[in-house]
Amino acid sequence: MKKIRIEDAVGQSLCHDMTAILANGFKGVKFHRGHVIREEDLPELRKIGKSHVFVWEPEADEVHEDDAAKALTEAMCGENLKVSGPSEGKMTISAAVDGLFRVNVAAMREINRTPDYTVACRPNHTRVRTGEKLAGARIVPLVTKRQNVEYAVAAAKAAAPVMEVLPFRKLKAGVVITGSEVYYGLIEDKFEPIMREKLDSYGAEILGVTKCPDDLEKILAAIREFVEQGAGLILLTGGMSVDPDDVTPTAIRKSGARLVTQGVPMQPGNMLTIAYLGETALVGVPGASMHSPTTSLEVFLPRIFAGDKITEEEIAEYGVGGFCMGCAECHFPQCYFGAR
Repeated sequence: MKKIRIEDAVGQSLCHDMTAILANGFKGVKFHRGHVIREEDLPELRKIGKSHVFVWEPEADEVHEDDAAKALTEAMCGENLKVSGPSEGKMTISAAVDGLFRVNVAAMREINRTPDYTVACRPNHTRVRTGEKLAGARIVPLVTKRQNVEYAVAAAKAAAPVMEVLPFRKLKAGVVITGSEVYYGLIEDKFEPIMREKLDSYGAEILGVTKCPDDLEKILAAIREFVEQGAGLILLTGGMSVDPDDVTPTAIRKSGARLVTQGVPMQPGNMLTIAYLGETALVGVPGASMHSPTTSLEVFLPRIFAGDKITEEEIAEYGVGGFCMGCAECHFPQCYFGAR
């Protein structure tokens, strides 16, 4: 594009919207991109303080901000996303369903290395709800070189989808509450209502709650029974510390499940255990869940309900951002806890 005097611009096409704030209360676009300037427009341009305008140079091989943002967004987006815009050069991406927002972080880095492009989004593996805004994409200047658009679009297509929302599945879930003191009625169980509330928030079908003493075989039998009923998730509470008589982690390992982790670098919720018995996720609930509204459990449950497999290799990454500040009023997930 090039800058020319308005008197020399008659017959030329504007390459961007021109906004104005007028004394009569008008605030918005006065002349739209693509408008062919006429002689009668000159007084209006002067009224809004314009003595020069920007017009296209056909030989410059440039792409307007709207077109550049739209091209990239179309290449980036996967399923269950709603795209709106462009508005003032920006595309906005929102959730079309309740689910797990998943981002290809490496691809995002590559796209944001492209000259002029900026894409900002919510953290990877965030639980989101329908209609929530997730990301915005735009270029910084009014125009960018076509080669920049082509590079960014190619990077997005090579990693497609760069971002998507995985809808939550309606899982069948079982709860196994361990501890001889609870089983024999010596103390009141506090876990069951908490676990029911968490499962209900995902629309899970709760198959039942089984209480077991600190007996390895009884815990294993409870796990097998829920698996036979088709449970996609089994939460096991109690006995998750490192005391010699805490048998729940042992039961998870002895069940034949593939252990992903026993313990995570997050506080509260260090003692979280995750394993997969076939397609059934076994989760050893950290004791902190009894008194803290947000623990490591809240970070990993959305992934389980979305069917996003958790791997051993990524657990260490949760250390950065894994320290909860314990705010007087919890705002999770509108905070950094668990963000990567």
